[in-house]
Amino acid sequence: MTRLTLWATIPLVARTGRFKIQSMNIFEKISTYLKEVRLEIKKVNWPTRQETIKYTLIVIGVSFGAALLLGLFDFIFTTLLKKFIL
Repeated sequence: MTRLTLWATIPLVARTGRFKIQSMNIFEKISTYLKEVRLEIKKVNWPTRQETIKYTLIVIGVSFGAALLLGLFDFIFTTLLKKFIL
């Protein structure tokens, strides 16, 4: 590879020297990632048990309602198709 093409393959940020290029192996990267995940998890505002139960029941109720509505539409359209077309 000639010097010009090698220079062109290095990103501009690395050539200008504004950022330090850190050489970390894969295990250091994984370790750093997991430490940062642990710190972010501590910042999360977790719902209480009662809130979790309430929201779960809301989701189940809405899902059941949507299933009933879709089932009703299916029944109506099937009945209409059998009566008028088939």
